[in-house]
Amino acid sequence: MSNLLKRSLSGIIYVLIFLSAILISKESFIVLTSLFAILCIWEFSKLIDFKGVIGYIFFGLTLFLMLKRPENYAVVGILGITIISSLSLIYYLFIKKDITFSNDRSKLGLLVRYPVFSMIFLVFLPNYQGEYNPYLMISILIIIWVNDSFAFLVGKNIGKRKLFPSVSPKKTIEGFLGGLFFALVSAIFISKFNDDFTVVNWLIIAFLVSVIGTIGDLIESKFKRQANVKDSGNIMPGHGGILDRLDSLLFVAPFVYLYINFII
Repeated sequence: MSNLLKRSLSGIIYVLIFLSAILISKESFIVLTSLFAILCIWEFSKLIDFKGVIGYIFFGLTLFLMLKRPENYAVVGILGITIISSLSLIYYLFIKKDITFSNDRSKLGLLVRYPVFSMIFLVFLPNYQGEYNPYLMISILIIIWVNDSFAFLVGKNIGKRKLFPSVSPKKTIEGFLGGLFFALVSAIFISKFNDDFTVVNWLIIAFLVSVIGTIGDLIESKFKRQANVKDSGNIMPGHGGILDRLDSLLFVAPFVYLYINFII
C-alpha cells in the first residue's frame, strides 16, 4: 500500500472518529479528547525523555476538577499559565536555538504547561456560554483542516520561499499565506451557517487558527528536531503520532478559548 493511500485512509478514519465523538454527545467528546491527551502526553514524554506517570495523573485530576467546577477561578489561572507558557515557546522558536529542559523537574513543568494544560482547553473548547456546542467545535476543525490542506497544496505547487527552514524545511511562505487566505474564506462561509459569532469574529478566529496553529506545528517540529526523530509516534500510518496530527489544534486551543470566552 502506497504512503499516500495509507495517509488518506488513516486521515479519513481519524476525521470520522473525531466528528462522530463530537456529534454523539459531550461525554463522547470528552472521552475521545482525553484518550488523545493520554497519547499526546505519552508521545511528548518520549520526545523530552521524561519517564513517569505524573503527567497522566495531573491531566486526570485537573480535568476532573475543572469539569466539576467550570466556573472556578482556577480555570482563569490555568488559562493564564498556559498562554504565558505558549508565548515562551514562541520566544524559544524565534529567538533561542534550543528549548531547554535540563532536569526532570523542568521536563515535568514543560509537560504540564504544554500538552497537559493545552489539552484541557481542547476539551473545553466547544463549551460556550455554559453549553456544549458541537457545531462550534466542528467549525473550528473545518478552519484548521482547510488551512492545513491549502497550505500543503499551495506550498507544494507554487511554494518557493522557505518559511522556517531550520525547523521545517518543507513549509513555505506561499503555503502559509495560501492556508491563511483559504482559512479566512472558510470562516466567511461558516458565518453564513453558524451564527454563534459575527463574520468579523469568525475571521479573527480563522486568523488565530492559521497563524498560531502554524506556529504550534513549528514548535512541535522543533521538539522533534531536538529529539532527532521524524515523527512523535507511529499510531497513524502516513501521519506519525497523534501529537503530529493535533499539534496545531493543541497549541491554538487556549488562544481560541480565551478569545471566545473572555474577549468577544
